[in-house]
Amino acid sequence: MRLAMFQPDIPQNLGATIRLCACLGTGLDVIRPAAFPLDDRDLRRTAMDYTDRADIVLHAGWAAFLDTRRGARLILCTTRGAESLHDFAFRPSDILVMGRESAGVPDEVHDGVDARIIVPMVAGARSLNVAMAAAMALGEATRQLGLPQLGD
Repeated sequence: MRLAMFQPDIPQNLGATIRLCACLGTGLDVIRPAAFPLDDRDLRRTAMDYTDRADIVLHAGWAAFLDTRRGARLILCTTRGAESLHDFAFRPSDILVMGRESAGVPDEVHDGVDARIIVPMVAGARSLNVAMAAAMALGEATRQLGLPQLGD
């Protein structure tokens, strides 16, 4: 399982997802451009010392990212999702795609994924913080798949 962050625009959120991925043993794809330098102080502060423990791959853009897909399903977590993340059957080879905090993803990305899931929220709520939504979706995926094991 991997997590892909599409054109991140808040360094603290990318830092939190770096730490999340390092702790869960999940690979992280960062699809550029980012709205900040990847050596940003706020990113480093949030990621703490987990950057060296994370499996991070940087991609020049969406097309470059797609070239590395190798048949994995792309699962977009979006407020326009068609299925609850709790009802979706994750696979170990899936790549969970998260959009920009400010704008989500463009139609090209929506059209290029295999499935669109949503984190259920109460009526009237617009969206969750992208790092929180990623944690919830990865938490459900790892619960279904039994990964990681304590002490691994």
